[in-house]
Amino acid sequence: MTNNDVFRRLRYAMNMNTQAVVETFRLSGMKMGQADITSLVKKEDEEGYKECSDEVLEAFLDGFIALKRGKREGEPETRKDEVLLTNNDILKKIRIALALKEDEMLMLFKLAHFPVSKSELSAVFRAKGQENYKPCGDQMLRNFLKGLTVKYRETPAK
Repeated sequence: MTNNDVFRRLRYAMNMNTQAVVETFRLSGMKMGQADITSLVKKEDEEGYKECSDEVLEAFLDGFIALKRGKREGEPETRKDEVLLTNNDILKKIRIALALKEDEMLMLFKLAHFPVSKSELSAVFRAKGQENYKPCGDQMLRNFLKGLTVKYRETPAK
């Protein structure tokens, strides 16, 4: 998945308007205007499309954590020079922002009709290089975001 896809899907799932996204970036310390956000949301073949870098997506996710959980006191504003964001990092940051427990995450995957076992899920959150570490694939991340959309956007059938 491209960073633009992740950005679009998360923004849609959480029902965030452009002003809320601007505020989310502000919380992370990155200044983004409405025009910048509009260009990130566009499809690749549309005029004005701008590729979402790892640094921009990480700033959005960090701001999302601050928006949902509050900014930690005394948190240093240190940025790494070169950011390489993996699907595992993205999943972890969304989990932190929404304070999701293991069972809640498994339920989100179930809502997307993508069953994941507890051991598969815990392997994704292990440290890279650890014996049971498993990289999070695009399909897993896509279905997690789909589960978020079902939970937060779609009304259940009665």
